[in-house]
Amino acid sequence: MNEVVKISDQLLSIKAIVLDVDGTLTDGSITIGSNGEEYKSFNVKDGLAITLLHKMNITPIIITGRSSNIVSKRCEELNIKHVYQGIKDKRECLDNLLHKIGLNYSNIAYIGDDINDIQAASTCSLVFAVADACKEYKEIAHYISSYKGGKGAVRECVDWLLNMRKINCIDLYFANAH
Repeated sequence: MNEVVKISDQLLSIKAIVLDVDGTLTDGSITIGSNGEEYKSFNVKDGLAITLLHKMNITPIIITGRSSNIVSKRCEELNIKHVYQGIKDKRECLDNLLHKIGLNYSNIAYIGDDINDIQAASTCSLVFAVADACKEYKEIAHYISSYKGGKGAVRECVDWLLNMRKINCIDLYFANAH
């Protein structure tokens, strides 16, 4: 089979993207206030990328090792329905979810940054890494963003996917706008 056709078919089969949070949607920093309150910063460009995923009928999925009310709030803002926090075995979590929603690993892209993402990501059809991902994770990636986690890496990966599918992000964003 022609390699270009194979890659094109693979990109068109993507129906969901799994996103890690700390180090991917954020820069990995966790600020804790004197009263125990936790703070994280999210990049608005990454948020817009998630909006574009919805418009492409690609389901965003959050699987993260930590639990945080901040993540729940951000996912609510971005209309992310599949949010799994405090997950030690991301592969097992993804296996269970895929069975539940009727997809398989050939339909999944993954954006991550560290060794706890490798087991789940390595079985996905398309693997993205943020620029500051660990060496071991970068070794399994099909595409490495030029941006660090929390600094627009997710947006770059989604833009790459749009470009490979020959979809204009401006047209997509304003499609069906009211």
